Amino acid sequence: MKMEVDGNEAVLDLDLLELPEVPASALKSNAALLESLFDQWLSLPESNRLITTLLNEAKLKNETLNNLSNLSSKGLPPLSPKCTPSPTSLNRPATPRIDLCNNMKAASDDNIRQFYFEHGRPAPQEMIEECRFKIYELFNDYGEEAGHLMHMKEFKFVTKEVCDLPSFFSKVLFRKINNNENHDYLTKDAFYDYWINKNLLTCDKATKIYRILKKPELDYLTHDDFNPVLYELLETHPGLEFLKNTPDFQERYAETVIYKIFYYVNRSGNGRITLRELKRYGKTLIDAMDQVDEEDDINRVLRFFSYEQFYSTYCQFWELDSDNNFLIEKESLIRYGNHALTYRIVDRIFTEIPRKFTSKVEGRMSYEDFVYFVTAEEDKLAEPSLEYWLKCIDLDGDEVLTRHELQFFYEEQLHRMECLGLEPIYFEDILCMMFDMINPKNEGYITLRDLKGSKSSGHFFNTLFNLTKFLKVKVF
Repeated sequence: MKMEVDGNEAVLDLDLLELPEVPASALKSNAALLESLFDQWLSLPESNRLITTLLNEAKLKNETLNNLSNLSSKGLPPLSPKCTPSPTSLNRPATPRIDLCNNMKAASDDNIRQFYFEHGRPAPQEMIEECRFKIYELFNDYGEEAGHLMHMKEFKFVTKEVCDLPSFFSKVLFRKINNNENHDYLTKDAFYDYWINKNLLTCDKATKIYRILKKPELDYLTHDDFNPVLYELLETHPGLEFLKNTPDFQERYAETVIYKIFYYVNRSGNGRITLRELKRYGKTLIDAMDQVDEEDDINRVLRFFSYEQFYSTYCQFWELDSDNNFLIEKESLIRYGNHALTYRIVDRIFTEIPRKFTSKVEGRMSYEDFVYFVTAEEDKLAEPSLEYWLKCIDLDGDEVLTRHELQFFYEEQLHRMECLGLEPIYFEDILCMMFDMINPKNEGYITLRDLKGSKSSGHFFNTLFNLTKFLKVKVF
């Protein structure tokens, strides 16, 4: 095979030949063998393509250098020279060049979709048109002479039917759309702009409630944010109508409901409900809001809004607050439930280890603290209650309950049974019963996960510190 090299002399570097079995010195002393090997190498198709490529690159490099010389003579800045390929890259396949600028421009025009929306992803156009029709139909009922203005009293229907919220959210939503200005009328354009353009149409109910109630400058809900909806509930619900002439009790009722809301939803215990907490722990609250909006008997909404539960809690606090300073000391809490609790558990509560008191007075429990305690005592199966009582029993703070800790609290229960003339149940027997109730993963201790997985956790804690409830349900 003959090779044309365009008059350029081919020079062979023997050290570059990869012939591990033939030393370079032997090749230099045997010219005939060297010539034969070189001819064979030239006859290979791969060698032919490689040499042709190298020659073309050499020509292109010479042309580039000539162009650079011409540009320099004209006073123009030179372009970046092309990189000379390294020896190790000669045998690699050529990588196709990508025109990034053109590709990015095309992608920005056609392919890259918007992925950030300030108020969330917009609703589908069909949903928007359906909502627009419903909004305009409702507002148009008020006629052009009235400017299609809707009064606050008529806004309840919109709150329920369009916004899918409880009717007692109507005032706070009305004020929110009017930027908290004291207007009694609302235009359809203002409502459309708020509800559609800010994408509340597609939000889940927890997000709607969060965005409507929270202050614009904050990213969490405080106690005060719930006051408007609760006072509207007090004004409009038939089950609370009898409280209209007693504003003090209205205030206490609203406070109690708010304390319970934060007990169940604000798991961090910092007095700030985030959107994440409301979505994760607020389903029961939202369901209760919907139920109380439909139920005339408010006492049937047990967890948050029952007036009977509020009345019971407030009366117990009032009876224990012997000096009427709206604070309870340790000696007073001992009398709770006709002395149902042991001294040891009351001591643990007043160490404030399970929860810091909000009273700001050392050794005194405020009404908020009392509501928290009563809720934990009456609803021991709720997760916040399990966490509260585990902290009380966990003497060394290792987040597990051991035999020693259980025995420490049960000793007082045993002593009280003996003082009352009841047949004593000794600790070894009660320990087996308690472990059977919880069925812990580890036989040596009980964890919070074990308690959450058992339906008998309430009776487990009653066995340790509430004698009245323990004796009511004990089975041996």
